[in-house]
Amino acid sequence: MKTIAKIFALAMSVMMLCAAFAGCGDNGNTIVYGTSADYAPYEFHTMIDGKDTIVGYDVSLAKYIAEEAKMDIEIKDIGFDFLIQELKNGTIDMVIAAMEEDPDRAKEADFSNPYYTSIQYVIVPANSDIATKTEGGVTYIVWEALAGKTVATQTDTTGWIYADAEIDCEGGVLYGTETKHEAMDSANVAADALGTTIDAIIVDELPAKYIAANSTKGFKAYPLYYTGAEGEADSPVEEQYAIAVTKGNTELMEAINAVLAELL
Repeated sequence: MKTIAKIFALAMSVMMLCAAFAGCGDNGNTIVYGTSADYAPYEFHTMIDGKDTIVGYDVSLAKYIAEEAKMDIEIKDIGFDFLIQELKNGTIDMVIAAMEEDPDRAKEADFSNPYYTSIQYVIVPANSDIATKTEGGVTYIVWEALAGKTVATQTDTTGWIYADAEIDCEGGVLYGTETKHEAMDSANVAADALGTTIDAIIVDELPAKYIAANSTKGFKAYPLYYTGAEGEADSPVEEQYAIAVTKGNTELMEAINAVLAELL
């Protein structure tokens, strides 16, 4: 798979060529695209020419897909944990929001081929006492290092799913270790409490790096790894993003997969 910079360079060029995207479609059809615009750099709000605008890698990809399908696009900003329900309700046609297909979501929506592989990261304060490991030039944090800490995630994200399994559920790596899991509305909300009531945040790689790089408090971001069995190397916590569409919308799904095949 190409790097994300290579993938989205193509999509970004389309966005620049079609500044007023609503004029790009020529058949009167509109794709209603749902996302949760609190997850920079994938989808987030910014001011452009004095107007609040939703931008990001996923937004550029959505616009590219619409242009390839000769459709207009309407963007709806929806809380991440409501996106699949809105697909079921028929208020949106597709979701591109750094979302991974999982068994529960697959019951409610159809998913495209994966378009990007991400790694879960841990954001910690500058003075954190959470231990790191370094192997092969990579410095990372293993689950066990979070024992006894208060760990935050964004509700219903992949980080939340992993934390729920490893902290809250019997058999998890940190189950019974007095580790606390706090689900929050967004990683940005969790970042406001990092270093006070929150010891660490689990979130996808690029949002983690974005939050750390823009922090005025010296936050650090490290990959999250599982400890390998005896004689085996530690391994990162990975996920693959895919695009969700309304169940049975094969025409849109085929168009999406065709575009992804061109890009990847």
